[in-house]
Amino acid sequence: MRKNRQQARFEKGLLKRALWDSLLLLDPRKMVRNPVMFVVEVSAVLTTGLWIQALAGQGEAKSSFIGAVSIWLWFTLLFANFSQAVAEGRGRARANALRSTRQDTEAKKLRQPNRESPYETVPASMLHKGDMVLVEAGDLIPGDGEIVEGVASVDESAVTGESAPVIRESGGDRNGVTGGTRVLSDWLIVRIVSGAGEGFLDQMIALVEGAKRKKTPNEIALNILLAAFTIVFLVVCATLLPFSIFSTQASGAGSPVTITVLVALLVCLIPTTIGGLLPAIGISGMERLIRRNVIAMSGRAVEAAGDVDVLLLDKTGTMTLGNRRAVDFVPLSSVALSELAETSLLASLADETPEGRSIVSLAREKYGIVGGEDQGQLKSHGPEGMRFIPFTAHSRMSGVDAGGVSIRKGAADAIESYVRAQGQSVPEEVHTVVENIARGGGTPLVVARNGQVLGVIHLKDVVKTGIRERFIQLRKMGIKTVMITGDNPLTAAAIAAEAGVDDFLAQVTPESKLRLIREVQAEGRLVAMTGDGTNDAPALAQADVAVAMHTGTHPAREAANMIDLDSNPTKLIEIVETGKQLLMTRGALTTFSIANDVSKYFAIVPAAFAATYPALGALNILRLSTPENAILSAVIFNALIIVFLIPLALRGVPYRPVGAARLLRDNILIYGLGGVVVPFIGIKLIDMLLSLLERV
Repeated sequence: MRKNRQQARFEKGLLKRALWDSLLLLDPRKMVRNPVMFVVEVSAVLTTGLWIQALAGQGEAKSSFIGAVSIWLWFTLLFANFSQAVAEGRGRARANALRSTRQDTEAKKLRQPNRESPYETVPASMLHKGDMVLVEAGDLIPGDGEIVEGVASVDESAVTGESAPVIRESGGDRNGVTGGTRVLSDWLIVRIVSGAGEGFLDQMIALVEGAKRKKTPNEIALNILLAAFTIVFLVVCATLLPFSIFSTQASGAGSPVTITVLVALLVCLIPTTIGGLLPAIGISGMERLIRRNVIAMSGRAVEAAGDVDVLLLDKTGTMTLGNRRAVDFVPLSSVALSELAETSLLASLADETPEGRSIVSLAREKYGIVGGEDQGQLKSHGPEGMRFIPFTAHSRMSGVDAGGVSIRKGAADAIESYVRAQGQSVPEEVHTVVENIARGGGTPLVVARNGQVLGVIHLKDVVKTGIRERFIQLRKMGIKTVMITGDNPLTAAAIAAEAGVDDFLAQVTPESKLRLIREVQAEGRLVAMTGDGTNDAPALAQADVAVAMHTGTHPAREAANMIDLDSNPTKLIEIVETGKQLLMTRGALTTFSIANDVSKYFAIVPAAFAATYPALGALNILRLSTPENAILSAVIFNALIIVFLIPLALRGVPYRPVGAARLLRDNILIYGLGGVVVPFIGIKLIDMLLSLLERV
């Protein structure tokens, strides 16, 4: 309840600010950027002048009629500006929240990159690229940087909105930190990678405020098309006045059309609906991504996401849960299952990796292993009698030695070399089990005790629930999914089949990723990918839609055109959906805008020229009460329809993962046919209301 009240107050404040901004946007220097609405503003100014002239007794028509037309033209402008102001206001609110977290903090600038080095305290705004700073528990990180030394818990809620702290450490792909976040524990030495005003937080503030929002190529093309329509109708309406005067003089009957009527005709026939909503559509598209905690560096990236043909997805963390889990113990025919499970547990007691912990859990929970002869033998020697062998990339195995018992578990070839060094041999049965597990998409770990192989642990990548259904949706959208992984081809093929991707690339390297993207782009298709490491930077820079994880390295974030603040690789699918929704919204409202011009033609043209050409009265199929009411009804509807479409422009047209042909058909039926029918109904209802008011 309290949250709802706070949200209501926020929305109320946002709407108040948007109303004021709507007036500020009437500045001709701003309106000229939107050719359609600039013509409406000029028309409003012209009719206002004609209204003043009519009040002085020299008007071309009744002052009440001219005044009503003028007022509703101004309302048309304000409604269009309001849609843009609301969209910008949402982004501004997010920017203010970010700005409130940014402080000109004091930085501990080191002379040498080590903690014992003397430091001087300087304002964060005085830091330059390459400076080394010490950040301790409770300190705000003074600028974007890379961790040179140390490991610490960092509160990044100011940027990500997540209250849970994250671990940042030197080396690897989690060494990037953001200025304005706070260290909660331990300490870090950070190399500054951006100068004052150039940090990630500064970029976010500028982007969400819309200060750097440039029109995308599609938006520019649509603006040119709308401007062309406007010029055509402007020329047509300009020639109608002399033609009307000539006709009345030649026939000696009727009266020429007035300038007020021609202005109303012009405004109703040019695409004012889409012209007024177009800026809001683009801004709200980026704002919808912001609500999903994704910062788009440009509107071009959002649009490109809507046109993506191929998605490159990392297996680990995107399609799978990220850590392999032990799912089974496969003993040799001469070994009891309980013996293998117990030995595997002992080999994993000191293994702090997720895989090691899952082996312990499997042995205890599924097989009930809680102790045993070997475990008792190990414990009897005490901690000083145990020697734990940690896993290393070089040995590719781990284990424990104690009391004459030597246990090892690891990769099949590593254990085979170890067993042979002990003067033993590996049974052929082990090779068969290892191959079967690998073919099924699993990872085999062989277990040996005192040089004798006991069996194999089956580790498996757990495919995320629902991921297969999401790939089916993407396939319906016409998007090809490609899994990229460092696994061997057998394992990669099994995971790809289980997840339902269209293709996979195994044993990838940075060069192979880059080569794949270029090959796909050479076929004329757009590619999206996600990454977080420095080795992903070349491929991210090449991809059309490149999503970097906020937790990733600075080179990855620099190469990308989107930043995922949640660092969730599956967000790429939502980004594509948001991009498609943006394109659909723009297309739907453009279709509606052009279609409703057809209906307004039948309402306003017969009324505008009824005095000059009485025969045009046959086109008055709506049976509108009077020519003045017909024209005014069309102008009022032209303004009000913008108000009714503002929520749709801000929220976006609901997206469904169906084929392009069906989308086109639905778009024409709903927004094309709807754009023709709705104005007939709306204009008729407004005319009836005006007639009722006249009688009252």
